[in-house]
Amino acid sequence: MSRAAVLGAGSWGTTFAKVLVDAGNEVTLWSRRPELAEVINREHRNPEYLPGIELPAGLVATHDATAALRGVEMVAIAIPSQSLRDNLRGWAADLPPDSSLVSLMKGVELGTLKRMSEVIAEVADAPADRIVVVSGPNLALEIAQEQPTATVVACVDEARATAVQKSCSTGYFRPYSNTDVVGCELGGAVKNVIALACGIAQGMGFGDNSLASIITRGLAETARLGERLGADPLTFAGLAGLGDLVATCNSPLSRNRTFGERLGRGESIEQAQAATHGQVAEGVKSCRSVLELAQGLDVDVPITAAVDAVCSGRLTSAQMAQLLMSRSMKSES
Repeated sequence: MSRAAVLGAGSWGTTFAKVLVDAGNEVTLWSRRPELAEVINREHRNPEYLPGIELPAGLVATHDATAALRGVEMVAIAIPSQSLRDNLRGWAADLPPDSSLVSLMKGVELGTLKRMSEVIAEVADAPADRIVVVSGPNLALEIAQEQPTATVVACVDEARATAVQKSCSTGYFRPYSNTDVVGCELGGAVKNVIALACGIAQGMGFGDNSLASIITRGLAETARLGERLGADPLTFAGLAGLGDLVATCNSPLSRNRTFGERLGRGESIEQAQAATHGQVAEGVKSCRSVLELAQGLDVDVPITAAVDAVCSGRLTSAQMAQLLMSRSMKSES
């Protein structure tokens, strides 16, 4: 058993905290809002983010980040990706030395174009072999309901990846280890953008052929970008690539897909954002940073570019579909 802190009491942070407790760890969950921490401690529920789910009695919640981090061996971070840098600056001094820093976030930082592990390394002044990434088809509510799922735990230090893998293994949550941090993070970031495109197509009334085409070509542009960044191509055929992409593009539990559906039905970004009740569709912001990252490396990412144009108001959903279908003919390979 190890001691762990999970920073972020949204749906995925709370779910991962539950997984860690069920795996036999002592876990403290940090909540930005003290009233939510009180509800979790008193009722063993997080009704706002995980309705209907009973949380383990051993899960302790707090609003005090310093207390949550005291003496832990693992720190898992589950907050919106674009807020990581500012939050981590406030936590960095309290991170125990040599604790495993686990990123549960999927995104590319605006401006710096850094992956989440790179932001953690910079702000926490931590070496890459201390930073772990969890990625895969991780729809929080299904995992909280203890539906069987698999995920990837990636770290350049294979021994640390294996240690975290063992710490979050349960009868319903099966982690696989990997050393390709770049590929796992990139798959998680780009799939949010592709899921927005699938949602837009769904909202416009398109069927399974359209969705399958977007998923497949979305995987192709993810792999092109990953190859340029030095990722292992096999990663994109695995859980952190294709697995995460399929789940996020198809499930009504996916915030990115459902956000895209609203755009496809003609809602504005503001209307769609209001309908998500404050939960973040990461792809809306990540589409810009992923596009800029790809452009800087001269990698063609037409779906990402089209989604960015819709999210910035330069194209309508109908114009996006027309643009993608009118591109010049080329070989699939």
